[in-house]
Amino acid sequence: MAMRGKRVAVLESRLGRELSELVAGRGAEPFHAPALAELPDLDQAQIAALVASLEQRPAKLAIFQTGVGTRALFAATDALNLTSRFLEILKGTVVAVRGPKPTGALRQRGVHIDRSAVDPFTTHEVLDCIKDLPLNGQRVIVQRHGTANRELDAALEARGAEVIEIPTYRWSLPKDTAPLAELISRLERGEMDAVLFTNAEQVRNLFAVSKNLNKDVQAPLNRTFVASIGPVASAALREAGVKIALEASPPKLGALLSAVDGAL
Repeated sequence: MAMRGKRVAVLESRLGRELSELVAGRGAEPFHAPALAELPDLDQAQIAALVASLEQRPAKLAIFQTGVGTRALFAATDALNLTSRFLEILKGTVVAVRGPKPTGALRQRGVHIDRSAVDPFTTHEVLDCIKDLPLNGQRVIVQRHGTANRELDAALEARGAEVIEIPTYRWSLPKDTAPLAELISRLERGEMDAVLFTNAEQVRNLFAVSKNLNKDVQAPLNRTFVASIGPVASAALREAGVKIALEASPPKLGALLSAVDGAL
């Protein structure tokens, strides 16, 4: 195992413990510094108003981007006793999904899926799978992930669509940023062999913490093996001026770990 004895930073939050255990299982020494918090951002009154509005003027297209957000949306309609009405609305709507996670969440609710983005499940693939749909003057529902997908919204609006975003959760800095501060110090001292980025927002939050500490994290990262889970995280790293040593393909944790193990 090439990772044996290597010191590997894990910034993943939701599956951070599991990923750290997988890193340790390959003989490496994980340092877990969660870089992201997911906070509820769902207004039930807004959901009720949306369902009523869609019954009066249906949407042409509904785009579901994440599994956790899709489940949160249905949990809200359950609480409002509006799930059956919402499912009825979706029967007459073209349903598009960004990847396997929203696909699974929708299938649990018996929702048909008309369009599916292909690997690596970026905004480009979402737009490609709906490129033939006439959207001028049509309403489009977009289940938001942690932040507004401005690229997606702008592309839909450029085609004449009226975009209605449904916020379900938002990304934030974790309450405890001490592990990130410690990671920055370890990077400065050259004590990390690799850093694993599994979300674009992790990049922005790491740099936000470094800025608050008046420290430069870009240069230490560029002296370290930086691995990205996929194109979206890679784009954020490039925007921050960070050299990417490896990008996983497909964009999954297992593929990321295998690739890092091989590269090291």
